[in-house]
Amino acid sequence: MSATQPRVVIVGGGFGGLSAARGLAGVPVSVTLIDKRNYNLFRPMLYQVATGLLSADEIAGPLRSILSRQQNVEVLLDETGSIDTVQRLVHLKEHVVPYDFLVLATGIQYNYFGHDDWRRTAPGLESLDDADLIRGKVLLAFERAEEIAALDRSDAERVRQLLTFVLVGGGTVGVEMASTLAEMSRMALAHDFRHIDPRAARILVYEAAPRVLPAFPEVLATKARRHLESLGVKVYTNTRVTDVDAGGIVANGERIPAATVLWSAGVLASPAGQWLGAPMDKSGKVIVSPDLSVPGHPEIFAIGDTAHVVAPARNLVGMKVKEPMVMPGVAQPAIQEGKYVAALIRRRVRGQEPPRPFWYWDKGDLAIVGRTYAVADLRFVRFAGFAAWIVWAVVHIYFLIGFANRFFVILQWGISFLTKRRQVRVFPGQENAAQAP
Repeated sequence: MSATQPRVVIVGGGFGGLSAARGLAGVPVSVTLIDKRNYNLFRPMLYQVATGLLSADEIAGPLRSILSRQQNVEVLLDETGSIDTVQRLVHLKEHVVPYDFLVLATGIQYNYFGHDDWRRTAPGLESLDDADLIRGKVLLAFERAEEIAALDRSDAERVRQLLTFVLVGGGTVGVEMASTLAEMSRMALAHDFRHIDPRAARILVYEAAPRVLPAFPEVLATKARRHLESLGVKVYTNTRVTDVDAGGIVANGERIPAATVLWSAGVLASPAGQWLGAPMDKSGKVIVSPDLSVPGHPEIFAIGDTAHVVAPARNLVGMKVKEPMVMPGVAQPAIQEGKYVAALIRRRVRGQEPPRPFWYWDKGDLAIVGRTYAVADLRFVRFAGFAAWIVWAVVHIYFLIGFANRFFVILQWGISFLTKRRQVRVFPGQENAAQAP
C-alpha cells in the first residue's frame, strides 16, 4: 500500500466495519482494519453455538482470510484505547495509527445497569468465548445434577436449582436462547442421563417490559410468548430483576434459586463517544450527522451499534416510512451504513459530489422461537409460524460469510432436525464453566 494514499482506519471488524472495508476495494486508499478479535462473527446465530447446535467456525470467519484478496487492506489485531482528533491518531495498546478518514464500528456490550459485578455470574452473549462459557455452564449444570441425584438422592432442592435456567431479558436474544434451551433439554438431552430427567428443567424468562420482544408488534410478541409457553418456558413480564448472585436471582422481591443465569437485558455502546468527546445518547451511542459523520469532524464516521442514526427509510416493497426512524441495533443497518461510508469516502477521494444523506432500506425484523417456529415483521406484512421460520433460515444462511459456512450450517441443521440431537457437546475448561454454589 502506498504511503501517499489517503489512510482509512476502521475500528471494528463486525458487520459495519467489514462492509466499509469491502466497499473500499479498488479505491486508491490505504485501509487499516483494527479489531481486538481476529474474526468476523455472525452474531444473530451465536446462541446456536452457545446451545451446541453449531460450532464456532461455522458462524465466524478470520478477518485476514476474508480480506486476503483485497490488496489495499491490512488487518491489525489490537485494542483501541483512545483517539487524538487533533493529530488524527488512533492510540492502540503500544502503537499509534495515523488516519485521514476514521470509521468507528466498535459495537456494543451488555448493560448491567450499574451492577457490573453481575457480569461474571450472569454472562451475556457477545463473543465466541461467551458462547463457549455459556455452553459449558449449561451442560455442566446437567452433569452436576446427575451426580447429586446419583450419590445424594436426599438433596432434591439442589437438583432443582441446578436444573433451573434463568434468562434476564425477553428481547430477541432472550427469546431465542430460551426456546433453544427448552428444546435442548426436552429433545437432545432427554435420554442421556440415568438419574435425572432433563425434560424437568425449568427455563424462566424475566422481562421488565409489559411483553417479550418489545421491538416487535404486539400481535407477534403475543404469538411468540404462546409458543414459548408451549415449549415449557415460563415467561414473567413486568418483572424487574434486582439482584443476581451465584445462587440465583431476586425478582420483584422474590428469591429464585438457579444455578445458571444468563443476561440479555440491554446493551451499551462502546466507549467511542468518550474517545471523541462527541455528543451521545443515553446508551452511549455517538449522535451522528445525516452523512454518518461525527459533528465537527467530517473525516470521522460512526456506524452500526456505535452510532445513533435517525434516517428516512423504505420497506421491502419500496414504500417510504412516514417519519425518519432510529436505526435498530441489528445487522442490516450496520451493513448499509458501512457501504454508505465507503461510497462517501470513495467519492471524496475521487473529487466527486458526495452522495445523498444516508437512508435505510428496512427489511424488517425476524426472531426464531423454536426449531420450526419464528415471527416475521416485514413492515408491509406480519406473520408467524413455519413460513416465518423458512424466511428466517433463508435470510440467515444468505448473510453467513463463505460458501463452506453456508453448506455446513445447512448440513448441521438438517442433522439436528432429523435426529433431534446437538452435535457440539464437548466443552473446555469444565472446572470453571459454571459458578454454581
